[in-house]
Amino acid sequence: MAVQGVSIETAAGPYDRAKALSAFKLGDVTFYWLTRISAISVLLILGGIILSLIVGAWPAIKEYGFAFLTTLRWAPSADPPVLGALGPIYGTLVTSFIAMLIAIPVGLGIAIFLTELCPIWLRRPIGMAVELLAGIPSIIYGMWGFFVLGPFLAGTFQPFMIRLFDGVPILGTIFAGPPSYLSLFNASLVLAIMVLPFITAISVDVFKTVPPVLKEAAYGVGCTTWEVVKNVVIPFTRVGVIGGVMLALGRALGETMAVTFIIGNSFRINGSIFAPGTTISAAIASEFAESDGLHQSGLMLLGLLLFILTFIVLACARLMLLRLEKKAGK
Repeated sequence: MAVQGVSIETAAGPYDRAKALSAFKLGDVTFYWLTRISAISVLLILGGIILSLIVGAWPAIKEYGFAFLTTLRWAPSADPPVLGALGPIYGTLVTSFIAMLIAIPVGLGIAIFLTELCPIWLRRPIGMAVELLAGIPSIIYGMWGFFVLGPFLAGTFQPFMIRLFDGVPILGTIFAGPPSYLSLFNASLVLAIMVLPFITAISVDVFKTVPPVLKEAAYGVGCTTWEVVKNVVIPFTRVGVIGGVMLALGRALGETMAVTFIIGNSFRINGSIFAPGTTISAAIASEFAESDGLHQSGLMLLGLLLFILTFIVLACARLMLLRLEKKAGK
């Protein structure tokens, strides 16, 4: 084997340095363009979805304009059709709000229990149960809500709440009767169960990133478990927790089949959460197959509104995370 020279003799034959470098360069360039095309394709797909929604919704935009957002009546069979998105928008916001109001404390409580209090032998069964909840198809949640949860709530829980808050200002209106197994509250409860695994799983993962020395130091100066969680764990992981909550909120805003089963598909606005209602996604799912013309364009406009609403929520979440990181000095 020569010390100096263009090629080196090896057991497999002469070693061509230029050819090897060319092969390495080709592989590197190929990898670069594959990853770049993959990233650009995401933007192209997103742009294509937005463009298709705008094109499909354009007749409804020209016909109704801004009044589409403030009109409550939904009568596609009228002559001319009267379409308003106020009912679905109201239902989407109310169900998502109630779902997050239930899911956030329960999900964080489960995560705190799994990371701080749960015996080792019990962590795996509970963790697997949470993962199974995330893997159940949404249509199964809808069927369960329709045949099991809805009748139970209408026969037991709702009458109790109606009697409890009867005559109480504001709360008496929110929890007004009559009981119904198709309602905003029932859909919200199903949504809360569906988004619970996302909040729990992400919170467990970020709670595990807290350095043990911080918690040991807090316990060493006499802090209780609650004080350690409140003053050490939550502040250290708040960015990740908020990210998980926003991911769950995005799921709640766009959920379709489970909500369609149990919300009642009523375009009215009622002060009671026990009254039937509808959401943007449920309205599209229940009517799109039989729609045409201006009716179909109105449903496409509902889809565009849901897209914009989800984008605004995620953008606000991102801004909030950036402010928290800036405040933390990152």
